[in-house]
Amino acid sequence: MRRLLFILLLAIALFKFTFTLPALAAETSNGSKIFDANCSSCHIGGGNILISHKTLAKEALSNYLENYNQDAIQAIIHQVQNGKNAMPSFKNKLSSEEILEVAAYVFQKAETGW
Repeated sequence: MRRLLFILLLAIALFKFTFTLPALAAETSNGSKIFDANCSSCHIGGGNILISHKTLAKEALSNYLENYNQDAIQAIIHQVQNGKNAMPSFKNKLSSEEILEVAAYVFQKAETGW
């Protein structure tokens, strides 16, 4: 039974790795360009020039983005679309695809360290 469970979990992990990462790689490439054009003036290098503790580091995102620990990409998308406090909303400036791409980029950089 344990062996079957292990094989099943391994198969799921391999499937997810095989089919998710190539898409994420394409999204992060475009996301980098979108980030540079729209976000880097306030978040250069993953920082935050207005509110220094609200950086784009994984730990900070985990602390101040609602539901980040349950669905990080969706939490970032929500923040980009709607803004909050000093951060403006980008839902009328960026397409849904561009928001997804920049969210994937921010997530990837947060996971690997800015």
